[in-house]
Amino acid sequence: MEYELVHTCIRVFDLDKSIEFYNKALGLKEAKRVDYPDKRFTLVYMADEISGHEIELTYNYDQNGPYELGNGYSHVAFYVDDLQKSYQAHRSAGYSVSEPKSLDDSGLKLYFVKDPDGYAIEIIEQA
Repeated sequence: MEYELVHTCIRVFDLDKSIEFYNKALGLKEAKRVDYPDKRFTLVYMADEISGHEIELTYNYDQNGPYELGNGYSHVAFYVDDLQKSYQAHRSAGYSVSEPKSLDDSGLKLYFVKDPDGYAIEIIEQA
């Protein structure tokens, strides 16, 4: 039996703001949108042009305020070929970003940027 990773779902409070973030900050494009007005939610699938994996943005019509992320969620990770350029672009855009760092002596560098709902996105420099 084989499994293929398809998508990761996150619930978002402001769908337009989230679509704009994932497009402008990470280059993801809207791959598919499915509305369920009778069930009061919309799903928007954002995808890159490399991996095929999608982030499913779930927008519930009746959500009254931002979601509580809790302490179980950690992050979603993306590779980038130029960490410093990416970091500067995210800072210049006004996104909440951590300082770039390395976890060990391997030279691997990374930082985190937060999406409009506060979800952490890890940006890793691809060697």
